[in-house]
Amino acid sequence: MMVSKNEGADQGNSEELPVLYRFLALAMNFPDSRWAMREVPAALVLLLQELGWQPEAEAIRLALAQGPGRLETLQVEHTRLFVNAFPKVIAPPYASLYLDQEPALYGASAEKVRACYREHGLDLAGPADIPDHLCLELEFLARLAEDGEDEAESRFLAHHFRPWFARFKRRVMHEGIHPFYPAVIRLIEFFTREEQDYGSEVNEAQISAKHEPGGGRGGHVWLSDRPG
Repeated sequence: MMVSKNEGADQGNSEELPVLYRFLALAMNFPDSRWAMREVPAALVLLLQELGWQPEAEAIRLALAQGPGRLETLQVEHTRLFVNAFPKVIAPPYASLYLDQEPALYGASAEKVRACYREHGLDLAGPADIPDHLCLELEFLARLAEDGEDEAESRFLAHHFRPWFARFKRRVMHEGIHPFYPAVIRLIEFFTREEQDYGSEVNEAQISAKHEPGGGRGGHVWLSDRPG
């Protein structure tokens, strides 16, 4: 199935892009045992292979084949990059920490992002969620693509997503040790670039609803419909 934002926009945005956005959000989730049961690393390797990114796919395959502690290795790397490291978190996945004049969690940028969600009838599903977290923004992009909101998707990418993601990406690419997360970040950049024609087949039988956060709309849901 061809994935393109330039041709067949209705089919691409309504079918492939939401799945891809949600899969990439899931890949950035903490890799606990439930995450592992959904075979996220294997699906990532398949996606990389289908895109022709053989070196990245092989590097991840080899890294994951090195012993029984592979899930723990990913957990350590996820924590080191995105959650907690000394003397500071290497690449916190929150837009406000890159965009605001006085970087802080739930800063002005986060409020602007939440306003975008509400404009489209969505809001945070949990009281502890922070609106400008990378996974939340990817879920929002999935909802826009799913609903055929191409202009809104383009605006959000241009005004909210790309300005901070480029800086976040540089940190991950520079500091990442395990090949898994640099590959995920490169894929996110690839699928969110302006006027990107992907030009490669993506097998939805491999990247399917079971690879979306919460197995589709169930489980961990980051955004929910606002009450009418």
